[in-house]
Amino acid sequence: MNAIVIGAGVVGLAVARALAMAGHDTFILDGEPAFGTWTSARNSEVIHAGIYYPQGSLKARLCVVGKEMLYAYCATRDVPHSNCKKLIFAADASQSPKLDGILASALGAGVTDLVRLSANEVRKIEPALRCEEALLSPSTGIIDSHAFMMALLADAEAHGAQLVCNTKVTRVVRKNGQWAIYVDGSAEVAATADIVINSGGLAAQNIAANTEGLDPATVPPLYLARGVYFSYSSVLPFHHLIYPIPEQGGLGTHLTLDLAGRSRFGPDVEWISEIDYRVDPSRHAKFVAGARQIWADIDPTKLRPAFAGIRPKLSGPGEPAADFAVLGPADHGSPGLVCLFGIESPGLTASLAIADLVLHKVATD
Repeated sequence: MNAIVIGAGVVGLAVARALAMAGHDTFILDGEPAFGTWTSARNSEVIHAGIYYPQGSLKARLCVVGKEMLYAYCATRDVPHSNCKKLIFAADASQSPKLDGILASALGAGVTDLVRLSANEVRKIEPALRCEEALLSPSTGIIDSHAFMMALLADAEAHGAQLVCNTKVTRVVRKNGQWAIYVDGSAEVAATADIVINSGGLAAQNIAANTEGLDPATVPPLYLARGVYFSYSSVLPFHHLIYPIPEQGGLGTHLTLDLAGRSRFGPDVEWISEIDYRVDPSRHAKFVAGARQIWADIDPTKLRPAFAGIRPKLSGPGEPAADFAVLGPADHGSPGLVCLFGIESPGLTASLAIADLVLHKVATD
């Protein structure tokens, strides 16, 4: 069967790989000049353990399974990564009970490897971190997301898939038992397919709105959450990712590392109405305050604006965090169509597991 994947982010590429390896003639269409230039290129590149997601949610299940798949894939395909681990720390005794809740939630989601550490035990592995106690997450890591996407694309292409960039899908119409794809506003059909996967990320709802016959009631609303990062220009005395106790609406300002050892703090999240990647330098004072919770000796002059990423959320300000929405024919009634909405964190970690889920929904259509 012919398949078209709309969107060449990390999840779209993982889905295209799975489809091609299953024997489908697969095309990947993306409106940008290169693959993975949106959300997949603007994140902390963390391999998440699955700690914070509600028991029974797709995020919990696909993250826990996808994490193991991702580590195995990186080892097999020589994708640069590091199992650097993570510490979630209680700054003082008043925060310690919150570690109990995190531990219980993680166990419910299937994360069984967290280790509780006393302040003395924390100092042995991270002498610069002052805290009451912490949770160690042994299965958290970091990855070169671009190298991962290159490997996914190479696998897909080795099984006959083709990537077509600078091709913006503007309409999807059901004709004669197949899907007709229109691109760049043209009135001419650009391609037809038996299977269409809407993996458009930030554009997924817009693509769905222009998909003939798809019930609008099955398309969730889109909320844009911009996460801003600041980088630190010197090497910090940390070897693990360092996270504070989560705050209302997010995980708080935390410290992540890249594979070159560079440090960054963030994300500081704000709700926006349109796609805008600007980083406001005036947020510097807030980042300094957050960074000092992790390392009191931070030099404010070395903390500088870095980049911003935008998450395609399905829940808005003050609402409970929404789950992934992976909707197939059984959910919306349109044959051969799978729509992915709200694929934010932990989408990178879960990408291979998401691809397997999509393949299952296609196979059971």
